[in-house]
Amino acid sequence: MGNSGGTVADPKICFVEREGEVTLFIDDHQAMQGWEQDLMVASADLLCQYGSTFFEVGLGLGLSAVRIATHPNTRRHIVVEKYGQVIQLFKERHPNLPDTLEIIEADFFDYVQVLEPSSLDGIFFDPWLPRELADNEDLWQRVMPLVIRALKPGGAFIPFFTTRPELKWPFYQFFDRIIVEKRAFTAYSTTEYTHGTSGDAYIQCFVRSRSS
Repeated sequence: MGNSGGTVADPKICFVEREGEVTLFIDDHQAMQGWEQDLMVASADLLCQYGSTFFEVGLGLGLSAVRIATHPNTRRHIVVEKYGQVIQLFKERHPNLPDTLEIIEADFFDYVQVLEPSSLDGIFFDPWLPRELADNEDLWQRVMPLVIRALKPGGAFIPFFTTRPELKWPFYQFFDRIIVEKRAFTAYSTTEYTHGTSGDAYIQCFVRSRSS
């Protein structure tokens, strides 16, 4: 899911299906597209190896949310999405949701503060963020310790994939164990948020130390 630009409080949100391309736009930026399906499924399946209770930040098109919620390992999957219209668009496309899935309209930066310590086996992190939040180092220094606290020892944190062969900032500095899976991808010719429209994508799994 892209992270570029936009206002925080009340962005313009729309869903566009055109010439075989599926795109969620937030503030006129491509937030997520249908071609990501295989990478979202691979990320979800990797996360589900770590237990049965999961948490996701950012709903988008719901590709990972549905996969995690319907995985045989999953007992409970909570998704926090800031924008009610994104939730509405998703539910219109998925009227029959699994009982394991709970979607909450909330701001992650508020919600993370009330997550129970050591309560989650895994977290999938793929919100749309305006640049001023995505690049705010002080913010991440405050938030990531809360994220790690919510994970059980040995639990996994998987952020959105990258199409650059580099560890994702700011997450890598908070973990001692990092697993990287390389997958081929082909985006739409109109895709703007990847490094090229085909090549290799990297799914990065950050694991909380069992001794922390």
